Amino acid sequence: MTDITAKGQSGEGHRVWHVPDCFLPSRSVGEHPSHEAFCVLNVSDEEARIELTFYFADREPLYSQVTVDARRNVHFRTDRPGMVGTHLPADVPYGCRLQSSVPVTVQYSRLDAQDGYELMTTSAVPVA
Repeated sequence: MTDITAKGQSGEGHRVWHVPDCFLPSRSVGEHPSHEAFCVLNVSDEEARIELTFYFADREPLYSQVTVDARRNVHFRTDRPGMVGTHLPADVPYGCRLQSSVPVTVQYSRLDAQDGYELMTTSAVPVA
């Protein structure tokens, strides 16, 4: 393995990420439920401790914490409170700030199955 591809490149990614357009639909048709996921890639040799802050237009933020083991990729589904550490309200727009103890990469995806299947995915916004 060369130096450029050596495992545990701790400088890859960012420590703070923003996802401004989040929304958890309450309805689903078909066999696949509507859901969102924050996908976190940790290529470092250290566990990533990630603080999640969920911001709303009409209420105070919710706070949670998750972890991603070293050299792992985890999809945290928001329709499963045990995965994100808090119960998020459905049908309420919100934004999320993820702050990690080590640099990570974050992607956000939403499957809206209210009237068929619509999939949206985007890289979160890294904050320098």
